[in-house]
Amino acid sequence: MVLVISGPDKGVKGKVIQAFPKTEKVLVEGVNRIKKHVADSSQERGAQSGGIVTQEAPIHVSNVMALDSDGTPTRVGYRFDENGKKVRTSRRNGKDI
Repeated sequence: MVLVISGPDKGVKGKVIQAFPKTEKVLVEGVNRIKKHVADSSQERGAQSGGIVTQEAPIHVSNVMALDSDGTPTRVGYRFDENGKKVRTSRRNGKDI
């Protein structure tokens, strides 16, 4: 879960649907919804037989903040566990995310 910290949807919490690492963008459920005109033959996400479809558009990762186990926004840090595996941790309380 992430919290939108900037833009028209500021303050909205949502689940990350998809991440785009090359462009540094994420698709968040219920955030940055746009209307897209889809042809009848197209199999676009959320379209049954064409028309006007409302769907999410990607937003930049700098506009979202991860939520820790308490549900409060936090910055993300990294550490290595006892097996040498890299683990994401909350900078706020030090717990694993």
